[in-house]
Amino acid sequence: MQPALASNHPQGRLPFDPAAIARVLQPIEIARGLPNEAYVSAEFRVFERDRVIAKTWFCIGFGRDVPHAGDAFPSDVLGLPVIMVRREDGSIGVFHNVCSHRGAQLLTEPCNVAKRLRCPYHAWLYDLDGKLIATPHIGGPKTNAVDGFDKSQHGLKPVRHAVFWDMVFVNISGDAEPFEDFVKPLTDRWGDFDMRQIRHPGAVGSLKLDVNCNWKLAVENYCEAYHLPSIHPGLNSYSRLEDHYNIEEPDHFSGQGSHAYTPLLVKDGPGLPQFPNLPARWDKAAEYTSLFPNVLLGIHRDHYYAIRLEPIALGQTREHLEIYYVGDDSADPVYDATKAANLKAWQTVFAEDVDVVERMQRGRQSPAYDGGVFSPAMDGPTHCFHRWLAKRLLAA
Repeated sequence: MQPALASNHPQGRLPFDPAAIARVLQPIEIARGLPNEAYVSAEFRVFERDRVIAKTWFCIGFGRDVPHAGDAFPSDVLGLPVIMVRREDGSIGVFHNVCSHRGAQLLTEPCNVAKRLRCPYHAWLYDLDGKLIATPHIGGPKTNAVDGFDKSQHGLKPVRHAVFWDMVFVNISGDAEPFEDFVKPLTDRWGDFDMRQIRHPGAVGSLKLDVNCNWKLAVENYCEAYHLPSIHPGLNSYSRLEDHYNIEEPDHFSGQGSHAYTPLLVKDGPGLPQFPNLPARWDKAAEYTSLFPNVLLGIHRDHYYAIRLEPIALGQTREHLEIYYVGDDSADPVYDATKAANLKAWQTVFAEDVDVVERMQRGRQSPAYDGGVFSPAMDGPTHCFHRWLAKRLLAA
């Protein structure tokens, strides 16, 4: 059973103007963007978490964060602490990261707990299925049991979760749509790719980037190709703005695609292994989508990546990039230089975005900004994301 979400919002009081949110839902030619409070208001952030984020599927980490049996990885959903564990049978479990006794957070750092999760406060023990298995001194010194206290009723609270393409998603409220329905539009769109083939290369496939902006600005920036000429001149030199197209799947994801994926990573180096049996249309195509709310994805004929956006604070986001290559052969050392160059290339691209998204965050402090406007030709993917959130805010 999922624990009920506590309401932090008095009846009838909203942390936003519904009329301002309703303007987001207008046709793109006359729509406004989300108002400033969506990015700078602490009260809005709590409402957004409890009434929107907790009711959908939110990515808290990757399977590779818990590679071995007994590995435990603490994460959170905009401040709600959760913990992911790898069981001995290889499965992943997710629980609320809080002891059933006095509510202490069990873990604050990733570690291997072997077979037991131990609360640091009074040493209550839980197994990796969340069952409470020991209550030291609960009845007094050296008395570890009490008549009438049923340990089976006081285990860790499980969190509904799903593992998909190595990403771990949670649904805090427990009543979101089935996960298969949540991802079906994406799996249908990218059905040509055999994602069973993805392999992570280790350190050369990981990157973290801290950005001083609200997480939504990272999504908005990723969605659109409009900023390529001004922010990414190197990328735009071979994958030009005119080579891109918009992707919009209302209520699910949006982004951009390119007809000119021809990276020159290593001169005279070997090409990376490719996904098998791809139609010819993917020879030079690549697509980049934001799976709402907090995952940014990129698919190419020779690699795939996922970025988990971790909202650290109201105006701070950590981006966790994981790159995956195709098949076991991709681990051959002959590809090492190419994979290192690929990581460096993406690091350069994503670093180029930092200044502009931080500028947008600072701009959201200004009363002169009223949500802005959209280019009907170029901003459709960003408007698609705004509509996704606005619909859920108004429904809440």
